Amino acid sequence: MSTLNDTAIDWLAELLQRAADAEIMPRFRTLAPADIRQKTSATDLVTEADERAERLITAELLQRFPGALVVGEEATEKDGSMLEKLPGADLAFVIDPVDGTFNFASGMPLFGVMLSVVEKGETVAGLIYDPVGRDWLVGVSGGGSYIRSTDGSRKVGVAAPAPVSQMTGSISWSYLKDPLRSRLARNHAKCMSSFGYRCAAHEYRLLATGSGHFLLYHKLMPWDHLAGALIHREAGGYSAHFDGSPYKVGHLEGGLLVAPDRDSWRELREALWAE
Repeated sequence: MSTLNDTAIDWLAELLQRAADAEIMPRFRTLAPADIRQKTSATDLVTEADERAERLITAELLQRFPGALVVGEEATEKDGSMLEKLPGADLAFVIDPVDGTFNFASGMPLFGVMLSVVEKGETVAGLIYDPVGRDWLVGVSGGGSYIRSTDGSRKVGVAAPAPVSQMTGSISWSYLKDPLRSRLARNHAKCMSSFGYRCAAHEYRLLATGSGHFLLYHKLMPWDHLAGALIHREAGGYSAHFDGSPYKVGHLEGGLLVAPDRDSWRELREALWAE
C-alpha cells in the first residue's frame, strides 16, 4: 500500500487537470507548425503543450514534495541520467505530459496525461487523466483501480478470460524488428480483432475497464508504462516481459505483454509466438 494518502492522490489528480486546462487544451487544434518538433522519427513528436505542461507539473510537484525525483519525458531527453536514478529514489514522480502526442498534434482527441508515483523502486500509484473526457483512471497499490469523475468514482476491472480467438488487442509495431515483427503480425490474425490508438494512456484504459484483452509493447519507457501497468494490475490484470519475467521500475527492455490473467498471458504468448 502506498504511503501517499487520499488527500495527496486527490491533489495529484487535480494537478494533472490544472496542467491540461492551462497548457494542453488551449493548444489543441491550434498549434502552429513551429510549435511541433520531430524527435526520433516522423511519428515521435514534441509540442509546446508537452513542454509547458511538464514544466508546470514538475514545478508544483517539487514545491509540494521537496527532494523528490521528477522524471519527465521531455526533461529526460536533455538529461538521461534521471532514468538511472529512478529505481533507487526514495520518492519519484514519472510524467508523460501528453501521451499520444502524434494524435494531439494531428487534432485527434486520443491523448492523455500520465503520472506514476514510485517509492524505493516500486510503483505505488498511477494516474491517467483524459483532458477531453475530463476524468481520471487511478490505481493505488493494494487499493484497486477506479474511474474518477465529477460524478464520483467507480471501481474498474479487466475483461473476463476468453479464448485467443475471442480476444481483441493491440500490438505496437514501431520498435519491433523482424523476424518477430512478421511472426506477431501473422499470428495476430488468430484473434477476433485489433485496435491501435497510438496512445498508451487510452490503450491501458481500455484494458483496465474490461473493453479489451491484451497489449504488446516492445519499447518500455517508464512514462509510457509504469502508471498503466500498475492500474491494470490493480484492476485484476497480469503482465510480464516476453520471457515471463516481471516488469519492474527501471526496466527499459524485454518487451511487455499485458493480459487479463496469468493463464491468458501464457495462451497469448504461445499463440502469438507460434512458428
